[in-house]
Amino acid sequence: MTQLSDDSAPAATMRAIRQTTLGGPDVLQFVEVPRPEPAPTEVLVRVTAAGVNPVDWKVRARGGLLGEPPFTVGWDVAGVVDGLGVGVTRFAPGDRVFGMPRFPREAAAYAEYVTSPSRQLARIPTGLSDVEAAALPLAGLTAWQALVETAEVESGTRVLVLAAAGGVGHLAVQIAKARGGYVIGTARAEKHPFVASLGVDEAVDYTSGPLAERVHDVDVVFDLVGPEAAGEALPTLRDGGLLVTAASGAGLGPLRDAAAGRVRVVGILVEPDRAGLESLAALVADGVLRPHVAGTFPLADAARAHEQSETGRTQGKLVLTVG
Repeated sequence: MTQLSDDSAPAATMRAIRQTTLGGPDVLQFVEVPRPEPAPTEVLVRVTAAGVNPVDWKVRARGGLLGEPPFTVGWDVAGVVDGLGVGVTRFAPGDRVFGMPRFPREAAAYAEYVTSPSRQLARIPTGLSDVEAAALPLAGLTAWQALVETAEVESGTRVLVLAAAGGVGHLAVQIAKARGGYVIGTARAEKHPFVASLGVDEAVDYTSGPLAERVHDVDVVFDLVGPEAAGEALPTLRDGGLLVTAASGAGLGPLRDAAAGRVRVVGILVEPDRAGLESLAALVADGVLRPHVAGTFPLADAARAHEQSETGRTQGKLVLTVG
């Protein structure tokens, strides 16, 4: 367990990805920085894997949620508890944990160590690797909070997932199926075998004509693409249906105008949520949820991971391995 050093001892350091300017993947630097210490009610986690999400490279390029650099991006984390702040009772050193701490504030997950409020983490379920666990928090919580807590998907609910093969989408399909939903997923034709393996009842190639000509009477649309795709999906909803978008909130006004009161349109921004993490872990333990890791990169190669993620063609999730 990590302990605070005295003033005469050299400060502990670690390796991390840091950026001092906004821009492309090349701004990500692999550097040595001070190792954080857990504040009261926080834990220090020795990171073994960190998930890569589109929000990471959007913040890298535009600042967005974190403002101007310097900062370290990344929120998905899996690892081992290494130290405890005062007052922590939920964990002990050596516990395997995962989570999405502090979002949308800086968590600095692209690093060898991170600190987190203890109640924004959960134990990694038995049988799930650290790499898989790092792929789960942000995407899984986004899907859980949208489909379970917002849309209240239950047995028989007809759910349309836009981008069903993506990082959030492939988990959303599995969560909706676990709730008893009838799931329709959009994906390119070459990805239909993958989404079928997730359990979709219907796979629709979004490049093959207007969606509303092939999909009808949907209760819930889960948009993971953006305003244009969401607008095209509105006619698939039954009267009184719900569209939940996890894409940019900038398009909410026009979408609501287009809905004209016939259906409800809401935007969601994922929040840290211990209860949600534990619900996801329970689904994993029950064998009905599994994150798909499309590829891994060493922490030092975060720029290459961002380049691949920015293609928008990743099937499942990308993960950085640490240590």
